[in-house]
Amino acid sequence: MTGSRVQENQMDSTDEQLMAAYRNGKAAAFDRLYERYRGPVYRYLLRHCANDAECEELFQDVWMKLIRGAHQWREGEPVRPWLFRIARNRLVDYWRRPRVVHESLDEGVVPTNGAWPDALLQIRDCIERLKHLLSRLAAAQRDAFLLKEEGGLSLAQIADVTGVGRETVKSRLRYAIRNLRSGLEDCDDTA
Repeated sequence: MTGSRVQENQMDSTDEQLMAAYRNGKAAAFDRLYERYRGPVYRYLLRHCANDAECEELFQDVWMKLIRGAHQWREGEPVRPWLFRIARNRLVDYWRRPRVVHESLDEGVVPTNGAWPDALLQIRDCIERLKHLLSRLAAAQRDAFLLKEEGGLSLAQIADVTGVGRETVKSRLRYAIRNLRSGLEDCDDTA
């Protein structure tokens, strides 16, 4: 089989097939998994971190844990929830350690000289408000919401990753969405 044909087959492979191939020494399978999940994992971590540098550190740790722990993955276990469980466990460690919060002087600076059209300013305001509202959610609600939205996990997978019942996950999602919607009511007009 030629190199491009192997790559083509990996594009069509399931996450579980790729993980099994990686465990069997096929480095290209890891590359494909990384390509599939780097964005969702990064965004999930970013929404929980105080700054980009901490997010980068956690992001690298998650992938290193996957590399080192590939032998712990059980054949047939869905990879997506397993990967997000690694990310969540790394976040729990992050939340437990003492940290110093550094605020950037540049954050939130918007040109006031009319350089941005009003619609863009409104959209930026809504995005900033969403980030703020996410940070104000109860940790369990934020976690459930981000696992659903950024991780693409189902209710059952979120329940498994977080170690709570499916109904608890539904409740946390319901409250998170209600709180976010109430804080973004006037943003419907900007879209």
